[in-house]
Amino acid sequence: MSKLSERMNKRVAALSPSSILTFNQKISTIPDIVKLTLGEPDFNTPEHVKQAAITSIENNESHYTNSRGTIGLRKAATGFLKQKYGLNYDPETQILITAGATGAIYSALTAMLNPGDTVIIPTPIFPLYIPIAMLGGAKPIFVDTSDNGFILSPEKLQAAIEENKDTVKAVILNFPTNPTGVTYHKDDLQKLADVISQYDIFCISDEIYSELTYDGTHVSMGSILPEQTLVMNGVSKSHAMTGWRIGMICGPADVITEIGKVSEFTITSCTANAQAAAQEAFTNGLNDAAPMRAEYLKRRDLLTAGLKKAGFTCPNPNGAFYIFAKIPAELNQNSVEFCYELAEKAKVAVIPGASFGPGGEGYVRISYAASEADLKKAVERIQKFVGEKASV
Repeated sequence: MSKLSERMNKRVAALSPSSILTFNQKISTIPDIVKLTLGEPDFNTPEHVKQAAITSIENNESHYTNSRGTIGLRKAATGFLKQKYGLNYDPETQILITAGATGAIYSALTAMLNPGDTVIIPTPIFPLYIPIAMLGGAKPIFVDTSDNGFILSPEKLQAAIEENKDTVKAVILNFPTNPTGVTYHKDDLQKLADVISQYDIFCISDEIYSELTYDGTHVSMGSILPEQTLVMNGVSKSHAMTGWRIGMICGPADVITEIGKVSEFTITSCTANAQAAAQEAFTNGLNDAAPMRAEYLKRRDLLTAGLKKAGFTCPNPNGAFYIFAKIPAELNQNSVEFCYELAEKAKVAVIPGASFGPGGEGYVRISYAASEADLKKAVERIQKFVGEKASV
């Protein structure tokens, strides 16, 4: 008799566990290690937001909500997007509240993909999109952006679409970008929109780090190509609410209806008190990200300066809280081996660039969602490690 595990979904069996989480778990047992691995704000959720959840619980709001999200939250979320980014969505028909941005990604790709479809994914990129696309029977088409400042060029996008014209269903954008911290400006987005508009495909625009843009103002792809764009956002990064699991996806009403079916069949609805907290965040916490953003900026500059002294180079991160640093040429360019050695000998944990797809090898992702004290300690240890390696 065969093992029941051998009778599982073959697409699931073909997937590997997250290399980021696997690496993080392996190095976590090293004593006195400074971990700059995971992308999670080290701030607390604002007090007024927490109080809204407490009030919701005290008012016995402990029942199922509308599967699309409470109308109060949907109105608050669309109001936030309009005030911040000039986006215009109908809260009744064009927005779906999801279990974090991850829920938005899963529901959207599951709703749109058929076996044999292809999805264009510019890399390096947060790898979550890849297994979700594969679960839908689609094939990821990777476009390496490392030779263009980690920005997807319209020429490369056009070429990728043309090469897969009969199968391409969507192109995925994530900006400010995890892992590089690079973002797209209006001219960049317009050029990509000019390409996408020539084809009957979706643009999935994950903008979860939008409120952590340092220079200039975030521009949403939804303001440039609303007919084909699905905009994803949420409160995880802007309001330090990763554990509350509230995200959203906005787009054309008929498309949101189909995506809503998948979300409803998957989670029924998001947690009632978490939705109340998110409504408060979007209503009275429009600028809650400002003090966090200012602190991240200080940390970015501290870390960038320290890494440059150690011989690392990196694109200027204009958003999020990551630095994607090029390993000095004289050191091991295998990013996995380099990161294990750095963790074991220097007691600093960063994520191998290879985890983020083509163009990531030879780099490391460093999260500065950590205290200034830890960042200073990490910089000192990295500089010492590189100096000792160079002297051998």
